[in-house]
Amino acid sequence: MAMPTLRIIGFILGIFLITLAVGMIVPMLALLAFERKDDLQPFIWAGLITLLTGLTLVLPGRPAHIHLRPRDMYFLTTISWLVVCCFAALPMMLIQHISYTDAFFETMSGITTTGSTVLTGLDSTSPALLMWRSMLQWLGGIGFIGMAVAILPLLRVGGMRLFQTESSDWSEKVMPRSHMVAKYIVGIYVVFTLAAILAFWLAGMKPFDALNLAMASVSTGGFSTSDSSMGKFSPASHWIAIFFMVLGSLPFTLYVAMLRGQRMAMLKDHQVHGFLIILLAISLLFSLWYWQHSQESLPDAIRIATFNVVSVVSTTGFALGDYSQWGNFAFMTFFYLTFIGGCSGSTSGGLKVFRFQVAYALLKANLKQLVHPRAVIRQQYNGHALDEEIVRSILTFSFFFTVTIALLALCLTLLGLDPITALTGAATAVCNVGPGLGPIIGPAGNFAPLPDLAKWLLSLGMLLGRLEIITVLVLLTSSFWKH
Repeated sequence: MAMPTLRIIGFILGIFLITLAVGMIVPMLALLAFERKDDLQPFIWAGLITLLTGLTLVLPGRPAHIHLRPRDMYFLTTISWLVVCCFAALPMMLIQHISYTDAFFETMSGITTTGSTVLTGLDSTSPALLMWRSMLQWLGGIGFIGMAVAILPLLRVGGMRLFQTESSDWSEKVMPRSHMVAKYIVGIYVVFTLAAILAFWLAGMKPFDALNLAMASVSTGGFSTSDSSMGKFSPASHWIAIFFMVLGSLPFTLYVAMLRGQRMAMLKDHQVHGFLIILLAISLLFSLWYWQHSQESLPDAIRIATFNVVSVVSTTGFALGDYSQWGNFAFMTFFYLTFIGGCSGSTSGGLKVFRFQVAYALLKANLKQLVHPRAVIRQQYNGHALDEEIVRSILTFSFFFTVTIALLALCLTLLGLDPITALTGAATAVCNVGPGLGPIIGPAGNFAPLPDLAKWLLSLGMLLGRLEIITVLVLLTSSFWKH
């Protein structure tokens, strides 16, 4: 890369780090509110290190008349998530006195809104650390929305060009200026968070818990303030979490479109239809099954089953008890649900619903072609023509998504992990869900017992899944680094 390009990338990274350092003030205020001043010094040191590094990158200035090309955006997207994660891990290491490996894993899990954790004793953990974890998820959620809306469609990653009209082409469809769309999306994200805080508080939560769980719900992150996850809180709070997990899993550009007068934008979107139908159908069927195979009343069975289904499909990762102990049918069901994910342009991870819908549309078209070989069948999805480039992009992404999970699971077994832990750990990392299955990393466990190398591999899996895999893999090609 040319030196001016590296300078502008460094300048942008510096702004990110300065923003991160300023964000550390919020946990410091939490420490003062809870009178836990003993944890204040580690945050001050972490903030100063982050701020000075950011200023060092910003002070040379922004080169004039330099525009980032798509290949530069691949590099910037990947390096920015890595750099921010490296510095955001400092407070966790200094306060919790854990290894940098554990701190990096926890931070990567937060920024990618995965929700996997290595920490225990959350009920008595420093409020600053709990706040920092929740903030990382909240910032990671809005960061991914911006990337999915503005960058991935332009880079034509994983079929995201299907949403270029609604997302990247802001000149006509949504609003005249892209920065105004960004402001609207941030505003909607903040309003959802404030509404969730109020709702949780009215449901009986303490203000601190309400704030943290609101950020975790809207970002579909899943970090909790208790080792019992959401099991500590009232049934009313479970339904509130379900509502905001669903809101966070829907396309934020459609919220903007609705604000701009397109009132039916959400109702007309095929991806939204598919996502909601999947949630309703699976929740209903699984609730009835759980009612028949447990001692719970029908209302409680519906609440518990629906909460866990929505949590896994939206890739949030909250839990009400250890659903991996409900039997083999439940075990396999939740494993399959791990892969679905929410809508494109939302905070959720996974394969995304639109890829399943496109695959179904292609299957129907191919079956019709077999019956009518000479027919010319138009392949469309959500009003877009499924041209060869889009189909190739989706197939490529889906293939490498599966291969990444398979290779990651294989590497984990080489480190001595059992097949269930290795496979579900790889799947939950790449899909950004949070808990795996089994006695070690299941909803009732965590990732602390895993070897350090396993945590680094899973951190890589989280990053690959969050950045849609191809964005990172392209950096490994020799052609990328050639002029």
